[in-house]
Amino acid sequence: MNKILVLALTLGLIGCSSVEKKPEVQGGKPGYDAELSQFAYPFEVKFYNFKSQNQDLKMAYMDVAPTAAANGKTAVLLHGKNFSGFYWEPTIRFLTEAGFRVVVPDQIGFGKSSKPQAYQFSFQGLAQNTKELLAHLNISKAVIIGHSMGGMLATRFALMYPEASEQLVLVNPIGLEDWKTMASYRGIDQLYQQELKVTEDSIRDYQRQAYYAGDWKPEYEQLIQAQAGWTRHPDFPKVAWNSALTAEMIFTQPVVYEFSKIKVPTLLVIGLRDKTAIGKAWADPKIAPTMGDYTKLGKTAAKAIPKSKLVEIKGVGHVPQTESLEIYKKAILDFIVKK
Repeated sequence: MNKILVLALTLGLIGCSSVEKKPEVQGGKPGYDAELSQFAYPFEVKFYNFKSQNQDLKMAYMDVAPTAAANGKTAVLLHGKNFSGFYWEPTIRFLTEAGFRVVVPDQIGFGKSSKPQAYQFSFQGLAQNTKELLAHLNISKAVIIGHSMGGMLATRFALMYPEASEQLVLVNPIGLEDWKTMASYRGIDQLYQQELKVTEDSIRDYQRQAYYAGDWKPEYEQLIQAQAGWTRHPDFPKVAWNSALTAEMIFTQPVVYEFSKIKVPTLLVIGLRDKTAIGKAWADPKIAPTMGDYTKLGKTAAKAIPKSKLVEIKGVGHVPQTESLEIYKKAILDFIVKK
């Protein structure tokens, strides 16, 4: 492998599954196509090809073997809306070191997976797709770990498939309150126009305020590069359309009313300075400041979920796995590894 190719892989300019493609370059920065074929993930990416809603789709996933003595268990990591599988790298590493097989899918509409023009997005449908992927991999039961939007999906998965969910871990999940009762509705066309205006700077500014309480550190920068790269590529309208479809799904399909029905042991890991709330920008100015208050939301969720444990992390926001890896790691391993 020549030096130029090694450098490109290191910088994330090309993906392990598409090394021949080169990214678009705009303003000296890379632009990524709809399926991130030029963006490198930390482990080998494979694809599960299946038919859904009368169309052929592909779901990207990483399937990482344990690096220590295998414990016979699998962990499934479900990403947030503004993320995809690559950002789970630190979690993958400590789980595989603890003996877990780790499966990390990109949901349809996200990451390296298909971006359909017409798709009825629902958490039930995404959970079913995930279950079918696990069946394809001969996995009958797993620890289900979800972050942000992935927490809503993980909850839905555990509700639909309790027999396949050994334990449930929710890391700063969104959907701990019903935003459609707090903010006015914006249709998909409105959301699409909003998504088309997204830039690298607006992505950074949003996450700075919602996720990190106004703070920004160099380690946060790597988490926005795939999303920012999309905005610099001709495929961006396709990505923006899928983002609008999934934003509407999140806003209209709360799981909060079903927490009492969760049957599997559940861990909530909550960074207390998180302020994430879909719809806050267009909510009543009197209500908006009350939305996304994780100092209250985590406690309320823990009371509602049977057999749950709450770990709160002070001074940490929406992404504990980046801001406070060791505390986050200990909380998860203490819960999912039997002593």
